[in-house]
Amino acid sequence: MSPKGSPRATGGAGLSLIRAFEGFSPTPYVCPAGFPTVGYGHVVLDGERFEMPLSQEEGEALLRGDLPRYEGAVCRLIDVPLGGLCFDALVSFTFNLGEGALSASTLRRLVNGGRLADAGPQFDRWVFAGARKLPGLVRRRAAERALWERGLGANSS
Repeated sequence: MSPKGSPRATGGAGLSLIRAFEGFSPTPYVCPAGFPTVGYGHVVLDGERFEMPLSQEEGEALLRGDLPRYEGAVCRLIDVPLGGLCFDALVSFTFNLGEGALSASTLRRLVNGGRLADAGPQFDRWVFAGARKLPGLVRRRAAERALWERGLGANSS
């Protein structure tokens, strides 16, 4: 169980992927989706205040505090058992895009239908912010897909 009560915790590969693609920002910025963000992708909520600049340790604490929401969403929305790397790939996807995206996705339907190998290419579809294809999202989805497919290989050996 993760520290805040999610049934599963993101592993090292997932944490590394999230940190790498979110990057660390010690001061707030507006992400491509239009949300004020700080640390490793922490969306600043109304009324939330931080002493700036944020330290990496504080950013890490925010990340660890945010993860149970997304870990819990993956556990709630996915009905089939997943190996750690596949779980991590879906947590990264959900951390970046939100629970609604996973819930409504063909990716989720394929996974829950047991079509795990067919699910991998679905990551590649989620590369737009608004109507713009973003190179950073293309790279992130490719990394998530690679992690997913590595997890499938680990499960079959």
